[in-house]
Amino acid sequence: MNDLGLTAQQAKYCTTHIHEQVLTITMNTPAKLNGWTLPMMESFRAAFSKAADNDHVHAIIFTGTGPYFSAGVNLSSTIKLMAPKRLKALITEMNQALFDMFLAIPKPILVAINGPAIGASVTSATLCNHIIASSNATFLLPFARLGVPPEGCSSVHLPKLIGADNAERMMGPEGWVPTAQEAVQIGLIQGISKPEQLLADAQAIAKEWVRNGTPRAFMAGSEKAELLAANQAESIALGNAFLATPFLNGQAKFLWSKKKYMPALTFYLLVVTRPIWKYFL
Repeated sequence: MNDLGLTAQQAKYCTTHIHEQVLTITMNTPAKLNGWTLPMMESFRAAFSKAADNDHVHAIIFTGTGPYFSAGVNLSSTIKLMAPKRLKALITEMNQALFDMFLAIPKPILVAINGPAIGASVTSATLCNHIIASSNATFLLPFARLGVPPEGCSSVHLPKLIGADNAERMMGPEGWVPTAQEAVQIGLIQGISKPEQLLADAQAIAKEWVRNGTPRAFMAGSEKAELLAANQAESIALGNAFLATPFLNGQAKFLWSKKKYMPALTFYLLVVTRPIWKYFL
């Protein structure tokens, strides 16, 4: 479905359906685990933008198809061979723009997580009004494993939402991956549904929002200005971390193992030349 009038290219990655003033945006590349490639992010960015200006949309549901909600940002689709200084700026700008987009959505948004969620797909969900998940969902934040700092305002927002100890367990070296049952206990999500009932439950909540005129709000008492500032600071830190040797080596090896040779070459070249270019960042 394409009720928002997305372009043909955008509609390849997301479907949009409006029913009773509730817009459902569904990521639709299940063969790629709904990974956030540049085309995928452009697709749901366009959908959110159109929803903001559509008088027939009073609430939004964001979900996915297939076994995964989303495998998170697909680095091999976003990192290209370029000067390190420009790459650092690009990473910083892209990360800030991604989460600023979620913070700017003016209408209440419910995230219906239909399966495992990784990285940015988790942190962005916490910036919405409400999260429900399928009973088979899990939540992974692999920051420590990747050698990068937190993103998606999680350095500020996640401890408020689930407590500092739980946030450290998820974001730190332990790399705890809560199940849906564990996530609802710590406050990461607000409800669990059977897989076949998830969208019906999401629709019921969103329709209630429409009836009650529920406004856009942030969980855990966070304020938009606070989250925008956190996103800006995190994005700068992320740009710096992405050009540190541990991250570059790790990504090169991982991408090469997946036979993604050109993206891997980008990282290997950055490692080899780092003694020269690091002084010009």
